[in-house]
Amino acid sequence: MKKFLLTTVALATLAAVAPALAADLGARPYPYAKAPPAYAAPIYNWTGFYLGGHLGGAFTSDNNFSGLATGNNRFLGGVQGGADWQFAPTWVIGAEAQYSWISGNVGAVFPGGFAYTNKQRGLGSVTGRVGYTWGPGLLYVKGGYAFSDNNESVTLGGAPVAFATTGDHSNGYTVGAGVEYLFAPNWSAKAEYQYYNFGKATFTAPAALVPFGSFTTDDHVIKAGINYRFNWGGPVVARY
Repeated sequence: MKKFLLTTVALATLAAVAPALAADLGARPYPYAKAPPAYAAPIYNWTGFYLGGHLGGAFTSDNNFSGLATGNNRFLGGVQGGADWQFAPTWVIGAEAQYSWISGNVGAVFPGGFAYTNKQRGLGSVTGRVGYTWGPGLLYVKGGYAFSDNNESVTLGGAPVAFATTGDHSNGYTVGAGVEYLFAPNWSAKAEYQYYNFGKATFTAPAALVPFGSFTTDDHVIKAGINYRFNWGGPVVARY
């Protein structure tokens, strides 16, 4: 009986002490306990080539030919392609070529029945651009060479009339600004304003149009577009 009582007391004591010993041991140390995964914050990479398309509107100045109305609002759509390089690390430089097809025409009707029409078929440009990026966003300015695909005519009472002008109003310059946003892997959307200027020209024939002075071929363009981007080296991440 005495042995039985001693055994019972020993078992009861062990049962009371065991939880405390287990608490003192704590969690299993590394490498048995799995370490929490490191957080990876994405760094958006603008470096690479891109191709895309755009839609928008073109608005022509309305102060030509000594005040005769020439402006007209027109629809446009086109394509663009380029390359960017991100450096320093929040700055982006690049180059872009684009072409926009334009609907409608611009022109003026003169006293005496003469009418000038430019069925401007398109606008092209080759520009450089520089921008500041904050993650998925890019704010940029651009500028460079521009080309106007003009299709001009002069008529009198609806019949074509031979004409001549001074100045080359097909080649000129363009400047603009915009914002672009990376909304998905390899995809970005942009909104952009661009001004085109192709200089002044003056009619030298027919003689009836000479007194009306010079006119400027220029366009204000607002457009929205989307690009597919071929990034160099794939996605970049920073680990914390």
